[in-house]
Amino acid sequence: MENIDWSHLSFGYMPTDYNVRCYYRDGKWGEIEVSSSETINIHMAATCLHYGQEAFEGQKAFRCPDGKIRIFRIEDNAARLQSTCRGILMPEVPTELFVEMTKKVIKLNERFVPPYESGAALYIRPLLIGTGAQVGVHPADEYLFLIFVTPVGPYFKGGFATNDYVIIREFDRAAPLGTGTYKVGGNYAASLRANKIAHDAGYSCEFYLDAKEKKYIDECGAANFFGIKNNTYITPKSTSILPSITNRSLQQLALDLGMKVECRQIPEEELATFEEAGACGTAAVISPIARIDDMENHKSYVISKDGKPGPISEKLYTKLRNIQYGIEPDTHNWITVID
Repeated sequence: MENIDWSHLSFGYMPTDYNVRCYYRDGKWGEIEVSSSETINIHMAATCLHYGQEAFEGQKAFRCPDGKIRIFRIEDNAARLQSTCRGILMPEVPTELFVEMTKKVIKLNERFVPPYESGAALYIRPLLIGTGAQVGVHPADEYLFLIFVTPVGPYFKGGFATNDYVIIREFDRAAPLGTGTYKVGGNYAASLRANKIAHDAGYSCEFYLDAKEKKYIDECGAANFFGIKNNTYITPKSTSILPSITNRSLQQLALDLGMKVECRQIPEEELATFEEAGACGTAAVISPIARIDDMENHKSYVISKDGKPGPISEKLYTKLRNIQYGIEPDTHNWITVID
């Protein structure tokens, strides 16, 4: 690609050649359409604009050492979107349609898949919105599902390096039994102010406790939390956090390495006992945590005393990345190769 400095890409939007779209009308999904337009034309009374009928996913495609392009756990992204659809009453996007459109948009924009050595990837953004007009609070009768792609660099500027977090109590990302388990825009809108407070105070991200009691760990900004101690991978159990596909994958890899895995409530005080901790998700894979500050209670939980990622986090990160890049065997059938 002309004029793209692959190794210095930010995690942001860059125009590519095409996106793919499919409309839901009269109770059924239509044909896949290819578009070169970066805009969509929707009714001013569309339910996505008024009542939050909007959902999205995040995936990545990787150019691998063997020259092939691979994507990770694509059917799990389809299943999570279907769960969101059930949660906010949108028609489910069939797995076959989701997979076909993902493969198609990657092939159409193949020249934007960054080279292997660059550390960059092609980010894939599936988006489903209610386009039918409503003034009353009802689900729409028409929907648009589209997928666009853009090449991105690391989510955090330092890549796989430790970051500092701060516990924010004044704001909740999502309520128990609310939309926290669905990937909808409202959860991210609810996090913007807390995220700005954290950034303004010099932290990488905000850290949430449970909304009900403010006693237990929920999420690290827009990512899942995990802690490691006594050869055990521990991650929060909560009704208000997004089920991360990366977290599920790391849990499986921890089991493969002979570790134990616990999914349970984690009291805030337990942060003091972890040998390692991290935030995990599609964008960063693993962002190791150096320190979590609780400014309200004048406490600081130092997890990495030397400021470096821990050995188990590094091992899990390397193993997951090697599977994504086709370097290590895909024993769990997570990978789809783009022909």
